[in-house]
Amino acid sequence: MNVTWRPYVLGSLLPLTALVLWCLAALNDWSNSPVFASPADVLRSAWELATDGELGGAILASLGRYFSGLLFGATAGLVIGLLLGLSPLSRRLFGPTLRTVQQISLFAWVPLIMAWFGLAETSKVVFIALAAFFPVLVNTFEGVGSVPHTLVEVARVHRFSHMQMLRHVVLPAALPSIFTGLYLALIYGWLATLGAEYLMTSGSGLGSLLVDAQEQYQMDRMLLEIVLVSAIGFGLSALAGRLEKHWLRWRSVA
Repeated sequence: MNVTWRPYVLGSLLPLTALVLWCLAALNDWSNSPVFASPADVLRSAWELATDGELGGAILASLGRYFSGLLFGATAGLVIGLLLGLSPLSRRLFGPTLRTVQQISLFAWVPLIMAWFGLAETSKVVFIALAAFFPVLVNTFEGVGSVPHTLVEVARVHRFSHMQMLRHVVLPAALPSIFTGLYLALIYGWLATLGAEYLMTSGSGLGSLLVDAQEQYQMDRMLLEIVLVSAIGFGLSALAGRLEKHWLRWRSVA
């Protein structure tokens, strides 16, 4: 077996085993529960939702607000993290506060966001942006603050300008930590997308479909949407890993 494909093959064993057991349970009537849904039921629901356009619209709505919130939150976290991390005084002044605020549960902000922005689309985007903001902010802040002083001193000896210092010294040294923040932002942002749609049910989205299916006890649709949410989350995580390897490939060369 090709070593490159071995992790994927091994990683698929557990889901495939679960799928086989699920099919066997449906074929042999192992469950008499009225809420049991077979793989055929899930596929039928997928076809129905796909043909009437409801499923595609929900996926696009969820991804649209996800990327909007991710863009705003990650950009703000990166810029503010850089500004604060470049100043030793700011690191001492704001560091403890940032680490404390980061410990506050994301869902604790929901009442405040709803009071300020209502239940419309803006609240959902703000909630997602907040989920992406803190991991990027804290990791950028700590990454910039942990740049080795020897590198900074060498750059000063060569009379680097502030922009040269940022571009050639600070950013390359802090990039692994920044990418950790961005990776966490991708994951937390997607979780926040479903949380926002589940709590603020106005509008379309996968979370709204999940709420509707729950209220109507449609287990086949609930399972379908859970599988879709997991698949999209897995795809986003894989994309983040690819981007990190691409942008940080110089580390393996070094």
